[in-house]
Amino acid sequence: MPYDGEFAQYKPLHRLAESERVKALIGQYRVRTRSSDLSSAVLLTMADVQPSTWMPDLVLAVDGSYNLVEVKNGFPGAEAAYVTVASVLIDTAKMRQLDQQRPVDPQEFRTIEKTGSTDCALPSCNIVFEGEQSVKDSFRRAFFEILQNEQMLPGGETLLATYEALLKHKSLTQDQQCPCEECPLPSAKYQRSQGRYTCTCKFSHSLYSTDALRFHELLEPEGRNGGIIGEVMQVLERLQVINILRTLEAKGWLSTLQRLAIVLDGPLAVFGQPAWLSQAVYHELCRINDIAKEAYGCQDMLIIGIEKTGQFVDHLSSLDRDEDGKTGLFPKQRAGLLTDIYIKRNIIYSQGEKLYGAASYFGRKFFYKTSSGALIVASLPFLAASHKETTRAEVFQFPRLTDAMSILDQLISSRYANALAPLIAAHAEASIPANLGNKILKDLAKKLMQEAK
Repeated sequence: MPYDGEFAQYKPLHRLAESERVKALIGQYRVRTRSSDLSSAVLLTMADVQPSTWMPDLVLAVDGSYNLVEVKNGFPGAEAAYVTVASVLIDTAKMRQLDQQRPVDPQEFRTIEKTGSTDCALPSCNIVFEGEQSVKDSFRRAFFEILQNEQMLPGGETLLATYEALLKHKSLTQDQQCPCEECPLPSAKYQRSQGRYTCTCKFSHSLYSTDALRFHELLEPEGRNGGIIGEVMQVLERLQVINILRTLEAKGWLSTLQRLAIVLDGPLAVFGQPAWLSQAVYHELCRINDIAKEAYGCQDMLIIGIEKTGQFVDHLSSLDRDEDGKTGLFPKQRAGLLTDIYIKRNIIYSQGEKLYGAASYFGRKFFYKTSSGALIVASLPFLAASHKETTRAEVFQFPRLTDAMSILDQLISSRYANALAPLIAAHAEASIPANLGNKILKDLAKKLMQEAK
């Protein structure tokens, strides 16, 4: 890393370009030959279906954002992480009604959206709570207390209760060390339990059910922790969805799923340290879905994950254009269903036998080009064991595919390329303006820390 104001010179660049080792290494890279049509190394399965005429009365969109902000507490590099995850419920039935009564009263139009959010601050670098011994201990406590105090619907269960319901699906055989770094017990194995409890060693340090997410293991006390905070945000997003579904179940409102669509930012997956949550979410979605179908005659629930960037988005874009850059090759209102082998040969190269995403996904991806020409990489949830058989791609393995296609047609926005209106609304509630946001959050931290003295 350079010093402040130090700029790179040309010597290393010349040395790298002339290095025989570098030439040999790059010479071994695989090169994928571009196809001039949709028939590449493995044919993309194009679903022979048309969008349905179904539209939800309600759409719930969930999106999150985070900022790392410098905090002045007397220690160098001290940093806090601000995380916000917003849920926006859009009354699409009323939106359609207003659309037929143009011009629309702006004040009336604003009533179609209702918002809720989880807003929190976490210690990152060089911030230690009173009564705690380290940044890691402070982080573990802070995250537990966030879940303990948050609920998405009045009278519903807390996010902690939702998390602990998912925790029951986690295998006990996985190796995990006790978060208590001084723990002298044999092999210092993590003792899993519910809520807040104490280690049985002589130090009696606090342990938390949320330690099973293992965020603390990669937390850097002396550096930036954007990766871990990103994982925290994705867990909060997915917990919000499951929390709402479980609250609907507890209140006897699962019939609402017949009128509701849920749109989640990102793929239907959990990555990183808490990836085990993906299988727990799968089991919980299956359980709730089966209850709703049996009790109310509902269709499968409709949850759509939307990817805004990444390799799958780039690949779909390349499928739509020829070598001269002309677009329009991917047909409108058609869905491309992805198999494991297609992904491995064309997007995320691998010759391994393990199915792509087996450890982290609770849904599977498909490509769709809307009636307006927008290119969408979406996911639909696994709601049965057969949906997880990604060695093949059949329409029945993508729950509510035709309804999802219809929603994507109807909710696409012209405001941004390939964007959905519900996610734009959710992101607007969650995103923190970069410069102004940092200043406000720094001032907030300074004020609250002075008050705590």
